[in-house]
Amino acid sequence: MKRSERIVCLVSYFLNSPYERVQLSYFTDQYKASKSSLSEDLDIVNDMFVKEGIGKLTRITGAMGGVTYEPVFSQKSNEDFIKSLCQKLADPARILPGGYLYMSDLLGDPQTVKKIGRAFVSVFSKVKIDAVVTVETKGIPLAYAVANYLNVPVVIIRRDPKVTEGSSVSINYVSGSSRRIQTMVLSKRNLAENLKVCIIDDFMKAGGTITGMVDLLSEFNAEVVAIGVLAEAEDKYNERVLKNYTSLINVKDVDAKSKKITVNQGSIYKTI
Repeated sequence: MKRSERIVCLVSYFLNSPYERVQLSYFTDQYKASKSSLSEDLDIVNDMFVKEGIGKLTRITGAMGGVTYEPVFSQKSNEDFIKSLCQKLADPARILPGGYLYMSDLLGDPQTVKKIGRAFVSVFSKVKIDAVVTVETKGIPLAYAVANYLNVPVVIIRRDPKVTEGSSVSINYVSGSSRRIQTMVLSKRNLAENLKVCIIDDFMKAGGTITGMVDLLSEFNAEVVAIGVLAEAEDKYNERVLKNYTSLINVKDVDAKSKKITVNQGSIYKTI
């Protein structure tokens, strides 16, 4: 292979295998090149990743060493993306009866979901995470976007038990916004014990649902090391029960009468 061809292959490999340690000997065998040549190739790839704000390569020497791609994206690109999201959500046409905000089109757009995952991963990259957990249904695409960059599995908490998932653990929790008692269920086979997990959700008011998820995960001795919420909203009637979390968007006010929506950047870069 020519150097240009090797670099293209290396970039493709790393972008599709985040946080996967690979030994240099794998590339020497794959591309029939010397270690010195590949070492120079990796320097070029790393410099390009850093310059473009899409991550870096970490190299560890020794018999158990190797190369790992860490996808860390620039703060400016994330803030520009969040700003564009705020502008889209501020459209009065998104106001639904009851003062709700229409967001389903954003969660159905692959490029938007991918960039949401990038923003969360930029904050959580320094935290050891074994799995990403969400509750059905709208948080699922966001959880997969984050898990794809972290290269970890997704665990989905259900509202109702499924016979196809075997024995499960269920808890009752109080919804922060409606103050109703609801149920969530997690199959025992879906999550091993003593893992470090990240919770991802699409929308939060008082935080009752996420608090319920934390309680359910404690039954698996899981440690919640990060919580990410796409959009948080002010709840005028209930005090927020969740304190430590990262949000991309803060929906300050939805005024159905005046057809005005106030949307700002969330807590994402206030929590670093």
